[in-house]
Amino acid sequence: MLSRICSSSYWLIPCALVMASIAVTVVADETTSPAVPAGPKYALRYKFQPGDIIRTQIWHQANSETTISGTSQTAETTSGSIKVWRIKNVEPDGHITFEHSVESVDMRQKLSDRQEITYNSKTDKEPPPIYADVAKDVSVLLTVVTIDPSGKILKRIDRGQKTTTDPQNSDMVVPLPAEPVAMGESWNIPQDVPITLEDGDTKVIKTRQHYTLDKVVHGVATISVATQVLTPVNNPAIQSQLVQRLTEGMIRFDVDAGRVISKKLDLDERVLGFHGADSSVHFVGRFTEEYLPTTPKTASKDSAKK
Repeated sequence: MLSRICSSSYWLIPCALVMASIAVTVVADETTSPAVPAGPKYALRYKFQPGDIIRTQIWHQANSETTISGTSQTAETTSGSIKVWRIKNVEPDGHITFEHSVESVDMRQKLSDRQEITYNSKTDKEPPPIYADVAKDVSVLLTVVTIDPSGKILKRIDRGQKTTTDPQNSDMVVPLPAEPVAMGESWNIPQDVPITLEDGDTKVIKTRQHYTLDKVVHGVATISVATQVLTPVNNPAIQSQLVQRLTEGMIRFDVDAGRVISKKLDLDERVLGFHGADSSVHFVGRFTEEYLPTTPKTASKDSAKK
């Protein structure tokens, strides 16, 4: 399903692009500030109105080069989509309920010595088999989500699934600090990341997303974000899975309008010896999301003359 494929933080999954639903659990939302910076504090809050339609353009590019026993293989993927939130309700306490869907997708995948596979939902009548499930999830309701003004997910109903009041973490909504923050202050979102071991068992790695309010200019807040690993990891096989999540980047948030206007995350990591002494893997990726303002309708030339 697109709601799963387009939410993965595994940078090499071709369709990782829309709303992260990886098996990573939010443990808490805390604000940290060893030394409180001077200056004004800013309340970063989501502000939507019933009937609002929020569209964003998402692009996700991911490349990898894997070498094992002297043989190298490359994988290149590009995934684009238009994400849509339809705001259905806003409670007096600020809780927001919206419907999430994907309006269109544009995908490409190229593996070593294989023909490139492409799919564009706007122009292609039939998707290739690899994108068949993705095509089914275009232009349909995928998820109904309720968040508080800081972006904490309070309830989530995925298509075909039961309501959950303890939803898994997702990067669907950028988490904001619970309290007003000054420039230089940070907040953390701890995450437990399950890693699959060679014997099939699972090992949980503790990480966190570290956010910092860098500046506020003309009502737009610039927030830096980086993934920090808290559990010591010395096994290259585990590192090869974990590094695909080690992104860092920048978020721009419109304080007055109460919405994210852009997000950019980058990844560039290399792991040696993950599958034998002479093995290596190099991951490079970029994720971007841009808010698409509603274009106001303009009067026709005849109307203008009148």
